[in-house]
Amino acid sequence: MGKNAKLNGRCLCGAVRFEATPLEHQMGVCHCGMCRRWSGGTFMAVECEGLQIVGEEPAIYRSSDWGERGFCRKCGSSLFWRGVGGDRAAVSIHAFEDPDAFAFVSEIFVDEKPANYAFANDTKKMTGAEVIAAFTAKQDSGNA
Repeated sequence: MGKNAKLNGRCLCGAVRFEATPLEHQMGVCHCGMCRRWSGGTFMAVECEGLQIVGEEPAIYRSSDWGERGFCRKCGSSLFWRGVGGDRAAVSIHAFEDPDAFAFVSEIFVDEKPANYAFANDTKKMTGAEVIAAFTAKQDSGNA
């Protein structure tokens, strides 16, 4: 898989299919309470651009003032998180055919992670406050 290659993905039942281009072949995990409730665990995702739906349109749930989540209306698969009005999406690695293609490099909202699990991988870890500060800095510089 080459850098900037468009990849195909889908939900469990196949009704929602999509194409997206990962920015890097790296994935991160979000431990925030919303992602855990929405995905039934941690949300493992890769940052993508050019998300194009080629199957049925996913349902969109606006989970905050700044973010929304896409999922299949039929099978309920959690597919992506994106900023409202953003051109990038955090797409579930498990919606792609080869989730092994992504190196596990980061964990966010580690301060919200329950104490009953931990990943053995050596990753960059950020608290919720650090994530929000980084996101705000990107917006202020016009890079979001």
